[in-house]
Amino acid sequence: MARKRRRRYEMKTMDQIDMTPLLDLTFLLLIVFMISMPLMEYGTKIEPPAMNSDELPLDNVKSVSITESGTIMFGNQAVTKEELVEKLKVLKSTDPKMNLLLRADGSRKYNDVINLMALIRSAGFADVTLVTQAEDK
Repeated sequence: MARKRRRRYEMKTMDQIDMTPLLDLTFLLLIVFMISMPLMEYGTKIEPPAMNSDELPLDNVKSVSITESGTIMFGNQAVTKEELVEKLKVLKSTDPKMNLLLRADGSRKYNDVINLMALIRSAGFADVTLVTQAEDK
């Protein structure tokens, strides 16, 4: 009468997690977000005037745009002047070091851009970066 013995390795539980699939997923998501974020920020069709300027700040920024038709955009959302002021006040109170980019279509009147800058200033932002296109040399 032979007695069957179970082998010790068959009863051993797995005590390690294979991290390779988790790292693959993390890097895939990182690449997807790195590609899609610039497209989401600059999805509004605007042609700013050409000018030689410094590089734009890339961290901690929000954008306000005025399109060719005169629509004011906060990020990718169309807003009225009153809504813009309210959103900017909330933004300034939550993050005082936020950088604000003002993008205006080149065909808009100078007066429209100045009026928009006055609205932004009334919301508490003293420094606004004007976005332009690089000059063709």
